[in-house]
Amino acid sequence: MRNGPPRTRRPVSRTRPASEKAPPALAPGDIRIIPLGGVEEIGKNMTAIEIGNDIVIVDIGFAFPTEEMPGVDYIIPDSSYVEKNKERVRGVIITHGHLDHTGGIPYIMPRLGNPPLYTRNLTSLFIKKRMDEFPHLPKLDIRIVENNSKITLGEIAVRFFGVTHTIPDSMGVIVETPYGLIVNPGDFKLDLTGVDGVPTEQEEKTYEIFSKEKVLLLMSDSTNIENPGFSVPERETHKNLEVMIKNVRGRLFIGTFASQLERMLKIVEIVEKYGRKLIIEGRSMKTNMEIAQLAGMWKLKPETVISMQDAGKYPDDKVVILATGAQGEEFAALMRMANRTHKFLRFKKGDTVLLSSSIVPGNEISVQKLKDNIARQGAKIISYRTSDVYIHSSGHGNRGEIEWLHKQIKPKFFIPIHGSHHKLRQHEELALELGMVPENIVVPDNGMVIDITDGGTKIHALKENVTNRIVMVDGMGQNNVEEVVIRDRQQLSQEGMFVIIAIIDVRTGKVRKSPDIISRGFVYLKDSQELLHQARLLAKRKIEESTAQMHPINFDYVKNVIREEVGRYLFQKTHHRPIILPVIIEV
Repeated sequence: MRNGPPRTRRPVSRTRPASEKAPPALAPGDIRIIPLGGVEEIGKNMTAIEIGNDIVIVDIGFAFPTEEMPGVDYIIPDSSYVEKNKERVRGVIITHGHLDHTGGIPYIMPRLGNPPLYTRNLTSLFIKKRMDEFPHLPKLDIRIVENNSKITLGEIAVRFFGVTHTIPDSMGVIVETPYGLIVNPGDFKLDLTGVDGVPTEQEEKTYEIFSKEKVLLLMSDSTNIENPGFSVPERETHKNLEVMIKNVRGRLFIGTFASQLERMLKIVEIVEKYGRKLIIEGRSMKTNMEIAQLAGMWKLKPETVISMQDAGKYPDDKVVILATGAQGEEFAALMRMANRTHKFLRFKKGDTVLLSSSIVPGNEISVQKLKDNIARQGAKIISYRTSDVYIHSSGHGNRGEIEWLHKQIKPKFFIPIHGSHHKLRQHEELALELGMVPENIVVPDNGMVIDITDGGTKIHALKENVTNRIVMVDGMGQNNVEEVVIRDRQQLSQEGMFVIIAIIDVRTGKVRKSPDIISRGFVYLKDSQELLHQARLLAKRKIEESTAQMHPINFDYVKNVIREEVGRYLFQKTHHRPIILPVIIEV
């Protein structure tokens, strides 16, 4: 989540070519799966499961925008289908507290009429904290569930089981059907005894339930399908962090994802064990630690956690700083320290900076800039790529763990989810290698309608898709904004703007004095005087030609003439197409 005060945000939709013919009504006895997000990207996870007259939604997340979306804060799933059928939505299930599974809740839940929301306790606290930013919205009906508990939503029975992830209280979802179980483990990895890929006894016990029941459909995370073998157990990371916190001399800065709550809690525990002092810096990190306190996962010890202002009161060997910004975010804590813009903390010779996170694709340049600026100040940097021990582990299972899951669950049908299309295809290949027949696998796109028919014996994707727009959230108001707004923003960022201000005598149609010109992001005005002079002459001439014998004057027509003629001239001279804004003042 971005730093700074919350803003009122509105959804912005961009339509993408797709079949928007409404799918036929679900036949009695059939089951329908509609991935509304999370299957063509990492993030904005949302899936609708439809049985009979009842719909259950699993997760409502968001994703961050690309560079092609200037001014956009988040991208959320297109919920049009479930909005149209909101009277049939019996409940929403949230698998865990990360924003790619919860971030869309404030924008989508009110449109669904706020159906009951079911999740674990810690996740509920994350959701409530986020909803504090939206005091104008009605209060959510949040209902806490436990592992191995069972609820009934309409005629749909749903059970839950615990999974290992980077945040506690993560859970998988089991939907009961007459033909077997639908299983969605959410974001998962295995709790391994070591790096050799042997699950713990507790992990074996968790998945043992599927050996006793028939699984109709598995919908499984594909995030790390490209990584061979098994992921690094989080306990290995904890063990190595403990060695460093114990032995590093000088101040130790640890940068990690604020979402790595389990790791942050372990760091607190280790710091307390060795009598060091902890500074927690970064808005999202402080927020998450506050939530951990509310959940009873961490009891604040005043003698352990100190303020930034008090850092100088203790020997450097006693100070550990846990901070956000390991991805090189411009305004995050580590980058502000590296840029010397942080109010209280600076790096110095003798400091050690531990970057306990992988680099998110696309952040390579910003992370390198962060490292360079830290190194210039004499601090030593240890990252997961340069360390000879494990100081970071992913929250998503590698290919070995995903294969283990398939063998444990033995589903009849399979839908890969949570990943780009290439990752979904690789997951399909794994299922085929394990003996699944191609006709029992559907690789989805967002908005695809997938039906299980003929008494649970066939699975297929319909020709009709539900509406699948790219829905963006910006910070300007409450109403929908058309695609033209995003196009204008893109053009402004690439080509700039050119404003022509002309005063017209409405009696004669003549221009009073030479038009004024304001330009931003187009050309450097001081070096383009001849261009501006010719643009003024052209605008004046075209205005007077257009208004000749025109009574009354059609000012919209005149503005269009200016846009076309001046735009053509500027393109001939510069090969750029700025946004041209004619302003006509009548006198």
